[in-house]
Amino acid sequence: MLTVPLGATEQHGPHLPLGTDTAIATELCRRLCAARPQILAAPGVPHGSSGEHAGFTGSLSIGRAAVELPIVELVRSADTFAGVVLVNGHGGNLTPLAGRGGYLASRGPSRTGLVAHRPTRRQPCRAPRDLGHAASAAGSGPSRPRRRGNTESLAKLMDRLRSGGVRAVSANGVLGDPTRATPEGGAAVLDRWSADLDAAVTRWLPTIG
Repeated sequence: MLTVPLGATEQHGPHLPLGTDTAIATELCRRLCAARPQILAAPGVPHGSSGEHAGFTGSLSIGRAAVELPIVELVRSADTFAGVVLVNGHGGNLTPLAGRGGYLASRGPSRTGLVAHRPTRRQPCRAPRDLGHAASAAGSGPSRPRRRGNTESLAKLMDRLRSGGVRAVSANGVLGDPTRATPEGGAAVLDRWSADLDAAVTRWLPTIG
């Protein structure tokens, strides 16, 4: 079985690297493979649909259509594997991938599991402040100075985000408050995401028989 980390190259405020989403997805795949030796990890896919971050230096986006095609081809080509688990680290990839679930399953080697490490409306966040962009969950490691961003809820920001991107709601590109982040808190979030991923794979495995 194969797992593929899906990430992005985009700004994460002044304190985090451009490859943060890819690094998180890659680490989750590494942990999954360590727990399940029958699963191998492919190299991370470092570019995604990140148009909402246009205007911030370093952000690169290949767009929704361009996200779909290489993922479909990657899954199609993995014909020596019993199945493929896609581990997505970037919220902007969810829309282009969501409509490809059935196609990937029919063209893939057996079945394809699409797993998002970030909580969605179908997977409610179990602790406050996990969500945001370059905020507490992702911003727990580096010691570089952190600055608060827009701390309004994503629900309140969503209309402006969709119409004007992150620049329209946050001058520094941060959504949330990374000044509250701690290494211990970040490790706990990563541990939980890893456990959620393992549980999702456990639920999915019987379907690929």
